[in-house]
Amino acid sequence: MAFLKTILIILLFYYLFKIVAKWFAPNILRYAAKKTEAHFKEKMNDFSQQNNVKEDPIGDVIINKKTTQKRSNGKKVGEYIDFEEVE
Repeated sequence: MAFLKTILIILLFYYLFKIVAKWFAPNILRYAAKKTEAHFKEKMNDFSQQNNVKEDPIGDVIINKKTTQKRSNGKKVGEYIDFEEVE
């Protein structure tokens, strides 16, 4: 009798879960879609603002040089050997 009671309880919870999921799943998915849409709009606005700031007037020439980094340690790594071809 306990086995049958357990099976009935499991089936009851299963069907209750299905009914509750049908009620609340659309609301949960709608909420998730709105949050995702807001996130993408925010990122798109940030991206468009970055592109507008970097726009230079026509006719101006700007040269950006890369900074050269000097080695901080002066240790020699190895010895240079000059090889010659032998016929």
